[in-house]
Amino acid sequence: MSKKWSFIWPILLCLALPLIAAWFAYPDHLPPGFGVFPPQYVQPDPGFNLLVFLAVLAVELVFLAFLLFPQWFGFKPVAPPPPVPKAALPVWFWIGLAFAVVFLGLMWGRVVPWAYYAFSPLWWGFILALDGLVYSRNNGVSLLSSKPKTLAISAFVSVFGWLFFEYYDYFVLGNWYYPNGTMPELSHAMIVALFLIAYTTVWPAIFEWYTLLKTCPKLANRYSNGPKLPLPGNLMMLAGYISIFAMVFLPYPLFWVVWIGPLVILSGQLIRKQVSSPFTALAQGNWNPLLLVALASLFNGFFWEIWNYGSAHPMPELQTNPNYWIYEIPYVNVIHIFAEMPLLGYFGYLPFGVLVWVVFIWAGQLFGFNTDIELTPNTRK
Repeated sequence: MSKKWSFIWPILLCLALPLIAAWFAYPDHLPPGFGVFPPQYVQPDPGFNLLVFLAVLAVELVFLAFLLFPQWFGFKPVAPPPPVPKAALPVWFWIGLAFAVVFLGLMWGRVVPWAYYAFSPLWWGFILALDGLVYSRNNGVSLLSSKPKTLAISAFVSVFGWLFFEYYDYFVLGNWYYPNGTMPELSHAMIVALFLIAYTTVWPAIFEWYTLLKTCPKLANRYSNGPKLPLPGNLMMLAGYISIFAMVFLPYPLFWVVWIGPLVILSGQLIRKQVSSPFTALAQGNWNPLLLVALASLFNGFFWEIWNYGSAHPMPELQTNPNYWIYEIPYVNVIHIFAEMPLLGYFGYLPFGVLVWVVFIWAGQLFGFNTDIELTPNTRK
């Protein structure tokens, strides 16, 4: 029980701390719009700020250089893994691809009533197609073929994981919101059900992208021999809790704490308990798990954003996708390229991918299931 408690109390504190801060931050002791589900638009953000935009751009350019030229940052070249024979694309690839194409057409074509329900079948079709690609490139080894239970559990964790972030969204006054969340054509109960089903897709999609990137020879070991960076778990947790408390009082300048605060807290406790995670690998100089799952989230994010945008444009007033979302990101909410996400906002997908994996590992420690998503390629011809 003491071991499980060590994984329970940090989460309980993550949930309680924003409420404690809100008691002092707001006259009504809760942020406006709290508890309305799906989250709705609350109030305008502070608007564009050139200095903040340039500062964020500079940070992102440095990180881009880090990804493209790791040798500049102390990484040593690593030989790519031996080539893996290819298998034929499995039947579920074609089934998934068909689902993705058909339901994307229904969603973008505003074909009612099918468009109301297209989001989740589209994404599960895409997940199956990604898994089929991994299966082919790994000579018959993928999450679905070799670890179906892990993939199924990731869908279950995904629901509760994303609900956690919807809860945090209230405390940054609607960093994202769902303008179609009150469609008159659907009952509130149906909309809630559609949202919960949609939440099952987040974790599996990122894990599938991660395993797909691992099949790319130039990426598989690219960041595995870098600077050794042991991280202080205690300080990470303390910094995370302080930032979450401050976020409630400063929701616009600290909106990014929604992702970074829980990430450093959960990762800090995993380090303290000597549980393997993308962050513990840094102590051995292996940055590959952390950076590849970050890139997996970023690549998936492009599909999230483009497909979301196409479900509402060019006529956003014609509401057919209840899962459609819009961002109110302070200071940098400019340069939208076929997406509601501003260009610089894509950077947020990088830590989100790491957070997804950390939450999964955390849940595995708490409930006792296997969280290993690494695949051993089949090298036999």
